[in-house]
Amino acid sequence: MSNSLFGLEGKNVIVLGGGQGMGESTAMYLARVGCNVAVIDLELSRAERVAAEVAKHGPRGSAYSVDVMNDKALQDTLVKIDKDMGGADGMACIIGMAGWAPLLEMTPDLWDLDHRRNLRYFFLAAQSVAGAMIRRGKPGSIVGVTSIDGIRSAPYHASYGAAKAGLINLVRSMSAEWSGAGVRANTIAPGNIITPRIPEASPEEEFARMKMVPMQRRGTTDDIAKAILFLLSDLAIYVTGQTLAVDGGYTTVGPTDYGARFKKIGGGTIGLSGQS
Repeated sequence: MSNSLFGLEGKNVIVLGGGQGMGESTAMYLARVGCNVAVIDLELSRAERVAAEVAKHGPRGSAYSVDVMNDKALQDTLVKIDKDMGGADGMACIIGMAGWAPLLEMTPDLWDLDHRRNLRYFFLAAQSVAGAMIRRGKPGSIVGVTSIDGIRSAPYHASYGAAKAGLINLVRSMSAEWSGAGVRANTIAPGNIITPRIPEASPEEEFARMKMVPMQRRGTTDDIAKAILFLLSDLAIYVTGQTLAVDGGYTTVGPTDYGARFKKIGGGTIGLSGQS
């Protein structure tokens, strides 16, 4: 596919949380289509490593470190990046983390923590980047990473789910207010993804986990990166305010046990009826 179809060659995109996992994959896919990438990570060494890999593909890669829980530091860093890059054309926000507790045992501190690290920072980052785009009169695209737990509920996961549901609603509001100025906002909702924090298990354990997923596998960080690339690119030029679930079909069917209907044959999975 020609890079011209993406419309990102020579463009400048910020990847918040780009030092590993889904963020790293996103940075690399952007680099492959000719996009300059500013990689932000809590650990500068991780950001520098990914930025160096971006540069191997030809575009500029730059590395920054910031704690997104520090409002002023985050805003100051984004202002600096916007100046360093000569204006951002897009941003992907990958950072997020979940707390676990039954509702009756959930503390206000945990509730607030999940909202700060999943929703509040995204609001502040998008506000800063979109504001700069609008002041310049320049179109752009912002993509946040929510979760299927923002679409449906999950026990012991309420503070995280509520924050991710808030992110879904927030991009709709951003779309309503900013689309007329050419700034699009969308979200990706990952399902069960193999990441550095949740690595791949044995084939037996993976199959047991995935028996309720129609595609019968966990997703990869590349699966998420490709979806983010689409939403940042001109291929999605008329798409805004949307949430795209990248979950192997899980949210299409809900908690249906596919384990009794499928069996493993060699390295693949087929239906018991004999159909592939």
